[in-house]
Amino acid sequence: MVIPIDDAQSYTDSYRLHFAAVESYVRRRVGADAVQDVVAEVFTVAWRRWHEAPRERLLPWLYGVARLTLANAYRDERRHRALADSLTRTAAEQVADDHAADVSARLVVAAAFETMRPADREVLRLDVWEGLAPRDAALVLGCTTAAFHVRLHRARRRFRQALAVTEITEAPRRHTSVLTEAEWGTR
Repeated sequence: MVIPIDDAQSYTDSYRLHFAAVESYVRRRVGADAVQDVVAEVFTVAWRRWHEAPRERLLPWLYGVARLTLANAYRDERRHRALADSLTRTAAEQVADDHAADVSARLVVAAAFETMRPADREVLRLDVWEGLAPRDAALVLGCTTAAFHVRLHRARRRFRQALAVTEITEAPRRHTSVLTEAEWGTR
């Protein structure tokens, strides 16, 4: 398929504008060794489907392409889990220092987050990490804004439950809260 010169220029401009955001989106979801391959695939798909791309909401559309591309890269998630397990073991073996409470709290949060369903994790990532408006996050997930609000509400509730269970199963220790109610409560 040959793309007209005007469209090729708009693609190039959009690539330059959105590359860093797409790369950050992907980087938070796969190991560092797979980021460039996944980002390249996202923009290859975008080039092939440029005629379908909604120009007024291009970044959420690119996030949606990235999300589907990442679905094919689950092997990297296994490496991520292995690294998280290794970090948890290493942190438990190290002598506590000034940052021990913060590290402990972050490990509890990470452990709770890893116990959640992938769909719930993705909803929370789009809301907290990417900072997308509900309308744009809904576009990424391929659902309505109302459905996204429901998914977000349920994911937050499940996260609070997972966090409570994780805190109970961790060795009793005092730590500061990494997340506030404003971050996971109602927004």
